[in-house]
Amino acid sequence: MAVERTLSIIKPDAVKKNVAGQIISRFEQAGLRVVAIKKVHLTKEVAGEFYAEHKERPFFGELVGFMTSGACYPLVLEGENAILKNRELMGATNPNKAEAGTIRCDFAMPCADLSANAVHGSDSPASAAREIGFFFAGEELL
Repeated sequence: MAVERTLSIIKPDAVKKNVAGQIISRFEQAGLRVVAIKKVHLTKEVAGEFYAEHKERPFFGELVGFMTSGACYPLVLEGENAILKNRELMGATNPNKAEAGTIRCDFAMPCADLSANAVHGSDSPASAAREIGFFFAGEELL
């Protein structure tokens, strides 16, 4: 199995609920190592740039608005098959459809706004590389 890195973001809803530590604990218990982490409050410009691939989608404005509503924690996770493992830990994008025991089922707010789903995770090696580079400089990755 390949050791890889992926980006996760503990989103503003989870930060406001004070469950970031519990979420990080789940990553670590699953064998993922936190390589880098920081607390940020995204501006509309930065959030819009990060989610630029969704610019033409109807939910883009809501997503940017939500991601700028409070602090979040971008973090880099490392481990065997980290991208897939992180996505399995997160659960379905829609927290109302996430399986019991997943981060989104346990920590997201069931609601109509799918942006408020506790965590973000890279979906491929290419997006992981881009997203990690967006938030972290090389010297920050220990």
